[in-house]
Amino acid sequence: MPGSTGNLLTASGAGQRSAAFLFEPVAPVPFSQAWEWQRKWQQQLLAAEGSDREAVWILQHPSCFTLGRGATEDHLRFDPENAPAPLHRIDRGGEVTHHAPGQLVAYPVLDLRRREPDLHWYLRQLEQVVIDVLAALDLTGERIPGLTGVWLEGRKVAAIGVGCRRWITQHGLALNVSCDMEGFAQVVPCGLSDRPVDRLQRWIPGITPDVVQPLLRDALAQRLSLSWCDLAGLDSGWYS
Repeated sequence: MPGSTGNLLTASGAGQRSAAFLFEPVAPVPFSQAWEWQRKWQQQLLAAEGSDREAVWILQHPSCFTLGRGATEDHLRFDPENAPAPLHRIDRGGEVTHHAPGQLVAYPVLDLRRREPDLHWYLRQLEQVVIDVLAALDLTGERIPGLTGVWLEGRKVAAIGVGCRRWITQHGLALNVSCDMEGFAQVVPCGLSDRPVDRLQRWIPGITPDVVQPLLRDALAQRLSLSWCDLAGLDSGWYS
């Protein structure tokens, strides 16, 4: 279960926690599969069928690209009909981003009415989750006014994009730990041509997702006031 939080800050209202299942697949999960899990859990919460518990996935993806709602293909540096890796247009905000092994992705499916029904508030919480993780690694994460994400020394290390239906969330954050950066050179990440993208290995050589994942798990629980539930009895298709 959660490892040391180091310098993590305590969330306000942390005493009022919402029960949630935490899924941490070991192998990289194709984007389409992770998206289907999120949509299915979102539907359960919307319909109030079965468990009303929330869910969070922390995982990695094989190489792929995703385009948010209304994202322009002008930010692709390849022919979308002949993409170098699977290309998905999805129902989150934001422009194009790249996923690859070595990048940790967190997908919270949460009911914001249990917290703050405000997407701007939620985006700031996800940024703070990353800032907390970086603080635990003795790194100082930064926000840039008017933009969404987290930077280190002016280099973007975490992208954030969410979707929401009736205050039930999908998608989330992607933190570059040790991923190959080549895929980011094939797009204009998040549509920001003047903002370089990087990974934590630039600052901490040799760091791996195994080191960062427990910190991310803890930061999500703290910031979003979550209490992890036992997975016993759930279909293994959700997390294996």
